[in-house]
Amino acid sequence: MQLPPLFLSRMQTLLGEELAAFLAAYERPLRRGLRVNTLKLPTAAFRSLSALPLEPAPFSPDSFYLDIPHKAGSDPLHHAGAYYMQEPSACSAVSVLAPQPGERVLDLCAAPGGKSGQIAAALQNTGLLWSNEYVPARAHILQQNLERLGVRRGVVSCSDTGRLCAGLAGWFDAVLVDAPCSGEGMFRKEPQALDGWSLDNIHLCAARQQEILQNAAAAVRPGGRLVYSTCTFAPEENEGVIAAFLQQNPDFSLQRIAVPWGCSGFPAQALRAFVPAIAGTADLTACRRILPQHGGEGHFIALLRRDGNAAAPLPATYEPPKNDPHSAAAADLYAGCFRQPPEGVFVTHGELVRLLPPELPALTGLGVLSAGIATAQVCKNRLEPCHAAFMAAAPADCHRVLVLPPDSQELAAFLHGAELPCAGENGWTAVTTAGLTTGFGKCAGGRLKNRYPKGLRLL
Repeated sequence: MQLPPLFLSRMQTLLGEELAAFLAAYERPLRRGLRVNTLKLPTAAFRSLSALPLEPAPFSPDSFYLDIPHKAGSDPLHHAGAYYMQEPSACSAVSVLAPQPGERVLDLCAAPGGKSGQIAAALQNTGLLWSNEYVPARAHILQQNLERLGVRRGVVSCSDTGRLCAGLAGWFDAVLVDAPCSGEGMFRKEPQALDGWSLDNIHLCAARQQEILQNAAAAVRPGGRLVYSTCTFAPEENEGVIAAFLQQNPDFSLQRIAVPWGCSGFPAQALRAFVPAIAGTADLTACRRILPQHGGEGHFIALLRRDGNAAAPLPATYEPPKNDPHSAAAADLYAGCFRQPPEGVFVTHGELVRLLPPELPALTGLGVLSAGIATAQVCKNRLEPCHAAFMAAAPADCHRVLVLPPDSQELAAFLHGAELPCAGENGWTAVTTAGLTTGFGKCAGGRLKNRYPKGLRLL
């Protein structure tokens, strides 16, 4: 790989004697990885199911190196949401955020969804995950990934960060800002990042990051946590952004990240070659960096805490519409498919009936694309269940189940969209493999009519 001379010069200034180790890491093969989705199954259970050669990564207990080529899109376990392909060090930011069950968590720059999925797994379908993405096409991909992973208590929005955080001021226990950046840590994984690299882009990214982080601060409750992360090495986008933020927000303090991986952030005196005006008294070594020689492609993480414990003014509570035209029928359909009672309320939005999680804030004006689970599709005078409802359910939660082995021709045929023999009771039936729900169909007359979404089918 031909690294830009100016980039190398900057890294020499930043790393000094560590530059040799940094460059030596670039000579080794790229290490890809995956994260087990513990919303679906325990990590130990996945390892017993999968034949993939996995090596534990230090950045998360559910993250692994995978050093062979792997086409996840053709793996039934991937279709079932058992794992997410994720570069191991990309799991570090959520590990530092440490979401706890029952918390409200905002992932402000969430697409394509790896970190949101990791947050959802930590929440274990309690509390609320709010995932935001500004770019509409990327927000659609985010929705698809969270649906596959079985996220039940979530909201996806496509909103400007200033508008969203002002509308949800003080509402979140924890906020993650995995900010858009110059992507220096992605040079090996995504070589096209080299083409767009420049000092001008670094400065443009730093200005945008400061704006996003400043907006994010409004959404954090007193006593709450704010994690800022990037996948770049540039100090202007890392410690420089944090120093500027702390100068503008005296009610936030920088917390030391005590983990056994990576290295400390750089002190202010080492950064003045990059950020001459850097100021403040915060000890920036409390931040954490991951360099290629640490087993990851490149990440920066800072943990901030908002001072105080007093309750902040909270947004208005969501009020479901009265006399929803399909809520009663949706409840009946749900009860006919699943054993567990629904959590939340059924609300019709367009041609979909969604099961909204309880304790939502008012959603108007926040760019919300989806909330909760797409439960039923309105089809003329009837309702039919949605794929998302089955993906969010364990096999034990379903009334009717067709069990197929992971390596069976029948499961491959189902993922291609084929009808299958089905000797069970007539009705909407979950298709499962290895204890995971991977889709559904309608069993009638000994046949299962396939309802696996066309856009997800294997070609």
